[in-house]
Amino acid sequence: MKIATKSITIQKENFILTNQRAAFWEKEKALILSDLHIGKTAHFRKNGIALASQVMKSDLDRLSVLIEYFKPEKFIIVGDLLHAGNNSDVDEFCRWKNQYPEIKFCLVEGNHDRISEKLEKKLCLDFRAEMLELHNILFVHDTEKSNPKFQVTGHIHPGFVINSAIKKIKLPCFVYTKEQLLLPAFSEFTGLDIKNIPKNGKFYVFTESEIHEI
Repeated sequence: MKIATKSITIQKENFILTNQRAAFWEKEKALILSDLHIGKTAHFRKNGIALASQVMKSDLDRLSVLIEYFKPEKFIIVGDLLHAGNNSDVDEFCRWKNQYPEIKFCLVEGNHDRISEKLEKKLCLDFRAEMLELHNILFVHDTEKSNPKFQVTGHIHPGFVINSAIKKIKLPCFVYTKEQLLLPAFSEFTGLDIKNIPKNGKFYVFTESEIHEI
């Protein structure tokens, strides 16, 4: 796995965007990501749709490589850590998470994060709330239009279409505007939205080996 990076400045803070669907905030030593949708494959299997559990393992393996690369002190998960409550995939995630007891896990809740008191204890989260504000930057799953602060958001699963001579290629991306940094979905088992993304922004489009500003 190759990690390609692009640095941007948000509120005078240095953030590193990666082609591995996550960003790193240098000052806070925080790895920032959104839309893991843990439990999605187990939910599909439960409903009779055969999907390999390897999908989630691949996502967690990428997270492990990012941990080794950046050595973060905290995770900020900007919503949709889970997909459908408690299931066998959540057990696997908890076993993976227990390898990193030194990392603080902060969850900004998303629309899929239906977490009971019992499940919260199981996940052993260090922070859980509908939003998180650090150094005048607001982390929230979906855009809070009434809040004027700069926002780091997820939810949309942004994509960008590149027109080649042969066909149209749709790729995941970060979208950066003067009001917002929209994160890509961390899980590869998600669709891409090219219609509901912010306008007049910079697009950081990436592949498995590269990241480019468009």
